[in-house]
Amino acid sequence: MSDADLVILGDVVTPDGVIFDGYVAVSDELIEAVGEGAPPSAAETQDFRGCWVIPGVVDGQTHAASQLNQEGLGRASRAAAAGGVTVMVDMPYDDPKAISTREEFERKADEIKRECHVDVALHATIGEEDGTSEIPGLIEAGAAAFKFSTFEAAPGRFPRIMEDDLEAAFKVIGGAGLACGVHNQMQEMTRRNIARMTDAGDTGWDAFARAHTPLIEDLATVIVYELGARTGARGHVVHCSTSRGFEICEMYRAAGHAASIETCVQYLMINHEEHAEKLGAKVKHYPPMRPKAETELLWQHVVAGRCTFVSSDHVSWGLDRKNDPNIFKNTSGGPGLETLLAAFWTGCEEHGIGPRMAVQMLCDGPADHFLIGDRKGRLAPGHHADIVVLKKEQYEFDPSNSLSAVPWSSFAGRRFNVRVAATYSRGELIWDGAAVKNAAGGKERFLRPTLSIDA
Repeated sequence: MSDADLVILGDVVTPDGVIFDGYVAVSDELIEAVGEGAPPSAAETQDFRGCWVIPGVVDGQTHAASQLNQEGLGRASRAAAAGGVTVMVDMPYDDPKAISTREEFERKADEIKRECHVDVALHATIGEEDGTSEIPGLIEAGAAAFKFSTFEAAPGRFPRIMEDDLEAAFKVIGGAGLACGVHNQMQEMTRRNIARMTDAGDTGWDAFARAHTPLIEDLATVIVYELGARTGARGHVVHCSTSRGFEICEMYRAAGHAASIETCVQYLMINHEEHAEKLGAKVKHYPPMRPKAETELLWQHVVAGRCTFVSSDHVSWGLDRKNDPNIFKNTSGGPGLETLLAAFWTGCEEHGIGPRMAVQMLCDGPADHFLIGDRKGRLAPGHHADIVVLKKEQYEFDPSNSLSAVPWSSFAGRRFNVRVAATYSRGELIWDGAAVKNAAGGKERFLRPTLSIDA
């Protein structure tokens, strides 16, 4: 092996396990070698011995463009770099209109090329009027997955797509091998519960969880997988908060269907009893935070390898959207790019889960799901040199200096066991533990999936 451009020393987490006191050698933006013993010579050597060295995180669910004139992909990508996220997979529910045409999709891809500090892949969706007609163009333009909803969160921007229209869309998308992700929520039951509780003045901090019952989520989960079974497409649940949801997924997998499932770090690390009253609307997400007993069951599914990946569901709503005493009038979601890795890694350590599973859930799992696993998600020769160094250090998270659009977090004051000491994107240092180091744009930051057939 010739001299490398960069060698990083540390406890390296590979697809096969951990190499303690190992190295990663980088040349021409790619990983050239991973090993143990004497490292190769290099133009630059960074000694991070005693730290974890892992692949860059692939956050499979971000909403960086969901708020008009607030955050945007460029600013969110700075928070991503600080959090060890080297790939954002952004959702299509942009303000003021969802990304449902090729023209809108290509405009967003151009924004990535101009403004982003990390690589970004994109979901697409369909509009209520266009149906399936735009799907082939969106696939050709580079969509990494599609996202739909069985609940209308915002007219036009986040519409409810009827089940027969979803079936038609799944049929077209399935031929390209892309995942069909669905926000799994029964609309009529949700609205009836909220209306009844609002009429009764039952709108306090715990009302949201009682209005959004597990049944509302689990019945919609069945719909997602049944659509996948009927069409042969990859049906995907984008945020499972119940153990029953994982059981349903396993039923369809056992029957031979390509079912996949995702949970978000908040459903593993935040629970209703300990956090919801104290944090109020800050922890209002869809689905809601579940009881602690349910979160522990979710961890069991992670340990058993039943989860496809874990994401943040990042969205930077300001606290002005989170301070109404009527819980139903507050927006759902919160910032998460800077906490996904540290929070999930800490939770894994607290549950006796080793670093390999943590990396599978945050790196190679989502990379494979979005068909970018040939380049991303692994410390292996030939892959992009997306590398994160984690210092083994306990501290309380402080969001006041956040690089996202808002300086708050549901994890404020939470003790984490690791801190992002460095983030590299394709061999370039983009975060040094204190500041973003690379310029926006200048590289082909927009990521296309690798399709196995012509779409």
